[in-house]
Amino acid sequence: MSEIPQALIALANASVLTQRVTAEMDARGLRCPLPLLKAKQALRELAAGELLRVLATDVGSLKDFVSFAQITGQVIQGFYVQDGVYYYLICKQ
Repeated sequence: MSEIPQALIALANASVLTQRVTAEMDARGLRCPLPLLKAKQALRELAAGELLRVLATDVGSLKDFVSFAQITGQVIQGFYVQDGVYYYLICKQ
């Protein structure tokens, strides 16, 4: 398993699993870069301030989502790993 980036470790919290969100995108089973591409598509449908929860199983998504947030200014509000599934909570800017 790939090392979790420090930016995500700081956001790790199980509340990501139960947080109320505007939309949820399930990218389990998809390989890089598809989880990120699907998340970008889902974010286009949201208004600023709305939350998207992304579920992914690709270990590459760890670095992809951190880089995506840094480049685009989107905010990863939470992160959690459970049973090989990576959960990301992204607030659209």
